[in-house]
Amino acid sequence: MAKKETPALFGIKNSNRDFSQVDSWGKNCFNSSFPIALGCYMHSKNIKPVYLYTNKSLAVIHKNIDVRDLYGGDPLKDNLFFSFETQYKPYLDYVSSNLEGDDVVIRKGGKDIRCLEVKLTALPDNSTCDLTEDKYSCELVVRPATIIYLACSICELYKHKKRELKLILNKFTTIKDWNNPSEILELLIDMKNAINIIMKNNIDAQIPLIIEPVWKTKGKSNVLADECLDLFVWSSFSLIRLFSSRKVESKVSRQDRTLVWLIKMLLDYSTYGKFNFKEIIDSITLNVKNDKAFSSNGRETYPFLKCKELTKPRVKKDEIKNIVLGGGQNLLSPERRFDAFVSFNEDLFL
Repeated sequence: MAKKETPALFGIKNSNRDFSQVDSWGKNCFNSSFPIALGCYMHSKNIKPVYLYTNKSLAVIHKNIDVRDLYGGDPLKDNLFFSFETQYKPYLDYVSSNLEGDDVVIRKGGKDIRCLEVKLTALPDNSTCDLTEDKYSCELVVRPATIIYLACSICELYKHKKRELKLILNKFTTIKDWNNPSEILELLIDMKNAINIIMKNNIDAQIPLIIEPVWKTKGKSNVLADECLDLFVWSSFSLIRLFSSRKVESKVSRQDRTLVWLIKMLLDYSTYGKFNFKEIIDSITLNVKNDKAFSSNGRETYPFLKCKELTKPRVKKDEIKNIVLGGGQNLLSPERRFDAFVSFNEDLFL
């Protein structure tokens, strides 16, 4: 009798998720674990993800990043442990309340070495699906928790030089009401300049923050493209450029408020040695809902993501069977959305 295969994901040998169990294949689990397995698979094929990072002029440019540098070790040789929805312990030193878990914390030898937010995104999105294929791009939705981790990554750069950080941010100590849009609008350009100084002073210290795997369809249909999957990585500073490089307008946008949150977190850290992210996010709304930090649709992300790999992803759809192993696809429980049923059951309208 043939031995029954055990459901698994390529390269994830050690994890707090047991992929032989159906609970590890739910929507939220799969959306963060499959991309990590995709990275492992790409590494086995010597395909390097596309890394978005800023140069000394703060332009976002691309290079390829080795998965060993992205994960902090060789996923096929170094016995890495992938801990999903877990706090990154080194960052607990910078906050005054308990951190929300990041999508994945990677451990080596029992030590936390990397934390990554995972954004599995469809290509194209609704804003680019009617454009030519070379203009396709993806929406990126950023949670408040991502900005907390971003702030912590900058605090780590200044853990031995808080006074230097305080001098850069000193102008903002005079703000009377951080939730007053009029007062904040007057200082937004100064905030952009301050965060630019921080980035320029630490340009070689930016780190991978978000991995954005893309899965491509044929237009806006539910049919996967033959050239289907690829992996993009946003550095901490390239993400800042995404929300801070927009022009200041007559009212505070979500992107502007995200910058305000970041500045306040860093200012409090430079002053008190920790920041209370919950209080900052709850109290500084600036008349914008707090359900997410911000989102950028495909037309907005395109200038940052544009490259040949976006138009022609390097992992083909017939390779998915090499990543989802042991019949794992049979344990998936995709979201049953009524709009999808109406859209794809054309016989309803005959």
